[in-house]
Amino acid sequence: MVRILTTLSRNVTGVWGAEGERWLAGLPALLDGLAADWDLVLEAPYDLTFHYVAPVRQADGTPAVLKVGFELEVEAAALRAFDGRGAVRPLRFDATRGAILLEQVTPGHRLRDLVPADDPAAMAVLADLMRQLHVPPPASHGLPPVLSQVGALDRHRGPVPAGLVSQAAALMRSLCASASREAVLHGDLHHDNVLAGTRAPWLAIDPHGLVGDPGYEVGSILFNPHPDDRDPALTALVPARLRQLSAALGEPEDRLAAWGFVKAVLSSVWTADTGGPLTRALDVAHLLRPT
Repeated sequence: MVRILTTLSRNVTGVWGAEGERWLAGLPALLDGLAADWDLVLEAPYDLTFHYVAPVRQADGTPAVLKVGFELEVEAAALRAFDGRGAVRPLRFDATRGAILLEQVTPGHRLRDLVPADDPAAMAVLADLMRQLHVPPPASHGLPPVLSQVGALDRHRGPVPAGLVSQAAALMRSLCASASREAVLHGDLHHDNVLAGTRAPWLAIDPHGLVGDPGYEVGSILFNPHPDDRDPALTALVPARLRQLSAALGEPEDRLAAWGFVKAVLSSVWTADTGGPLTRALDVAHLLRPT
């Protein structure tokens, strides 16, 4: 428990600074208030990264999951748009306190357990989820456009090679401008954010929530799971993944590869800007870099 909370503390203060410190100091009282107001019994939290997430029991004994943290408005908006199709259902949301109550997915093991033993099966699951998730944006959806992320590339002056970053920024603008349609996107769809369920065989969790070209969605898939493992054999899976996803989604393979390059560079920039070590995303970026 101490280790879990130490990880949460380090991440929250690293991203949100003094505001994060104040949030951490008030977290016990915040959890007590939510438990009382929503009539919940809190259990031990999951492994924590940037949010406090724990299984709970509702008043009638039904299990659920409580997630508390920063910037959950966009996640809640994406889940409302998905409306349970391919994604976990939101049960309650409190924007003021930054809390969302979610259905609990059981048995809950992650899609990453299929990789690399059966990578084509994992790709088939992810393609099926994309077909379910990519609904037309509803009116007043409150979700940011994909292009809003290009600022991270424009501002980066860190360890990711400048040539890669500038090329990714230009390509991202071009891909957004040439998109044939827009859809609601998960924004961080990959093996760790897909759980085995009973309501549906697989359900996505933890959406970033975006609106834009559906091709963007493949990016995170290409350097997951276990992006910290820079084993060349995992990077070597990328071409076959692109071929399979292109055929399953009816999207041009070269366009998906371009989005894969953009997202791999973007992920590398985000990691570097928060002080983390560069991951397999950078290897994928080099592999997919347009010539």
